[in-house]
Amino acid sequence: MQLIDREAAVRSCITGWAEFEDRGAMEVKLAKSAGFCFGVKRAVETVYEQIEKQKEAERKLPIYTYGPIIHNEQVVKDLEEKGVQVLENREELETLQEGIVVIRSHGIGKDICELIEKKELICVDATCPFVKRIHNIVEKESENGKQILIIGNPGHPEVEGIRGWCSTSAVTVESEEEMQNLTIETGKEICVVSQTTFNYNKFQDMVEILKKSRYNSSVVNTICNATEERQTEAKEIASEADVMIVIGGAHSSNTGKLYEICRKECAQTCFIQSLADLKLELPESVRLVGITAGASTPNNIIEEVQNYVRNEF
Repeated sequence: MQLIDREAAVRSCITGWAEFEDRGAMEVKLAKSAGFCFGVKRAVETVYEQIEKQKEAERKLPIYTYGPIIHNEQVVKDLEEKGVQVLENREELETLQEGIVVIRSHGIGKDICELIEKKELICVDATCPFVKRIHNIVEKESENGKQILIIGNPGHPEVEGIRGWCSTSAVTVESEEEMQNLTIETGKEICVVSQTTFNYNKFQDMVEILKKSRYNSSVVNTICNATEERQTEAKEIASEADVMIVIGGAHSSNTGKLYEICRKECAQTCFIQSLADLKLELPESVRLVGITAGASTPNNIIEEVQNYVRNEF
């Protein structure tokens, strides 16, 4: 995914007000779908549960997460302060002699699962069920000889994990241009899946391009319902808002996509991680401020931003 210039995203909220006319009292509209999704909430709660269990255990074991459990710096820092360590790659995993390894909602490849088992570490799997479904699909279809085509960000841990369950090499495309230039072995049947947090409308556009090609393909829409609902609601609010605030981690794929969607509908859209990033200068002419947040954004951060906007303007 293309990195968002967050400083520019913040500045976009405080420029260009000349076009507005006085519209009366200001309203703040918070997206109902903002914040933790089921998979992320479950993964975070799983780590805190392991912390509590270790407090009472006779033989205490170190707790690790394979990659940051969530794309939110505040939560990761809190877990680190409670003793949870982040494993950044396979090499770090290979050095462990004992411990509990929590798998985040993004999931992992089959080879990492086998390595954890081989080293006789305790594996606590918090992979999102929607992601696990994709693992099952690509494992089965690749074993049946199909070419797996993943629509998503090739560098995202979820996509890396999906590739790890394919028995043959998978192809990943992220843009319409890449889909148009797709080259697959002639006669090879294609099975298409998607990163769960991919832009739904973009996914549909890319599938249409594929359908017009010469390839024989079957498409499974694996974008989770929560992602689709979050994106649809964000677009609706942004289309009405004078200012749109998107809250989420700087490295959060789904939050970045929310920002892109909102920016198309509302020129005055800003992307922040927390209230500390918010630099708002709202004239009286602003009538509606919309707020949404990515799947890795804790409720307390959302509430803090919402209360500030409501009370200060």
